[in-house]
Amino acid sequence: MPAMQGMPIPILLAWSGGKDSTLALERLREDAIWRMAGLLTTVTAEYERIAIHGVRRSILHAQARRLGLPLIEAEIPAQASNEIYEAAFARALAQARERDANIADIAFGDLYLTDVRAYRESLLARLGWRGAYPLWGADTAQLARQFIARGHRAILTCVDTQQLAANFCGRDYDAGLLADLPSACDPCGENGEFHTCVHASPLFSAPIALARGERLLRDARFQYVDLVEA
Repeated sequence: MPAMQGMPIPILLAWSGGKDSTLALERLREDAIWRMAGLLTTVTAEYERIAIHGVRRSILHAQARRLGLPLIEAEIPAQASNEIYEAAFARALAQARERDANIADIAFGDLYLTDVRAYRESLLARLGWRGAYPLWGADTAQLARQFIARGHRAILTCVDTQQLAANFCGRDYDAGLLADLPSACDPCGENGEFHTCVHASPLFSAPIALARGERLLRDARFQYVDLVEA
């Protein structure tokens, strides 16, 4: 999409706090066509945590401060239906447009799941927005190595124990972890095998010191570790 009269196009990023979001942000910032307008994150209100990833809201805010980007939060209740999620997402997009009437694009860190992308495209079309996918089609093993080589640092915050052993939860996302992942596991966890929290990055003004706290198994399936600011 060409920029109008050489002016960069404002864009939001759907920010989960994890490695794919970070890589997507890195790509967007390297592309002169875009101007980063902010981050949009879905938060589970009762838990005060990033939805699915289970990362504390305070850490999310610390990430946004270190990135120097405004943050818009789409709040949902626990066990929210898809309709409730979509309504919260629509309100967050409307809030972004109140700040910048020209914004109509939002980026996602999706890699290759075509059904997920098709769902996003359908939802965005109904809301009058467009989707961008800066990582789409990239080799996930290569992306994983690039993430580490470029100095980004992350911790696995949630593991789907039906796809990966629970003891991977809480591990650093590093070369040792990649070597230990079973062959059936995507190196970027694109199939939901695991989720991450980025705590250091060349994109951050400073690292976030984190400590590993309580471990919790939810729904007899999802292993979480509570990360706390040290």
